[in-house]
Amino acid sequence: MTQHHSIPDVQGSPDARHIAINRVGVREIRVPLAVRSAQGEQHTIASAELTVALPHEQKGTHMSRFIHLLNHRQALSSEDLASLHIDMLELLDAEEATIELRFPFFVRKTAPVSKVESLLEYEVCWVVDGSREASETSIEVTVPVTSLCPCSKEISKYGAHNQRSHVIITALLDPDQPISEEELIVIGEESGSCPLWSTLKRPDEKYVTERAYENPKFVEDIVRDAAAMLNQDARVKAYRVSSENFESIHNHSAYAVIEHDKRDA
Repeated sequence: MTQHHSIPDVQGSPDARHIAINRVGVREIRVPLAVRSAQGEQHTIASAELTVALPHEQKGTHMSRFIHLLNHRQALSSEDLASLHIDMLELLDAEEATIELRFPFFVRKTAPVSKVESLLEYEVCWVVDGSREASETSIEVTVPVTSLCPCSKEISKYGAHNQRSHVIITALLDPDQPISEEELIVIGEESGSCPLWSTLKRPDEKYVTERAYENPKFVEDIVRDAAAMLNQDARVKAYRVSSENFESIHNHSAYAVIEHDKRDA
């Protein structure tokens, strides 16, 4: 007759050093993710980071439980993160935890003149952090735009140099007033000289070239315009907006960032 012996739980054993750990868990876990957004449901691949606070008396956390949490999930929206966060706190028997999901996000866009439709890729990151009693959710979007240099336009007899830029907006959300990824993307696009499209016909190329030329912006202008729009949106409690212009006439980038917490006002 086979004897079954209990397997010791080493992670749950006491630790004599009595030093708490702020966060411990797993990162760079790639998982399929169904995302619900304003445009409907789309399937993507997320890079996940899940961590919990570990009390001073406990030796380790249960790493396999993080993976279990990610399996067999229904489609998620940013509004579902709070309940997922509670599930993780209970599963790991933790007081505080952080969930980060970073993934490609696609928006169907229509070219400005030809009206040809195509998908454009953005990067989105959802983060929820805190305890059962107090947690905060934020959305980060990385938005590619065109920026055209006002100085180059002013001093040049022909044309002006332009480049692609990344506008990155991280918005801390009011849980009672959700905001969509698409809305934050629009703020990023409107702060640049011109948005991008995946597919453009010749009339569209003429349009975007002329629109950028008529709407020149320094990197400082981009972050200030985005901040002004975020300041007007009551659903955003705090934000960080940055712009990196990948210069076409220099071997370096121009960069600017604004951070603002409306709760401090």
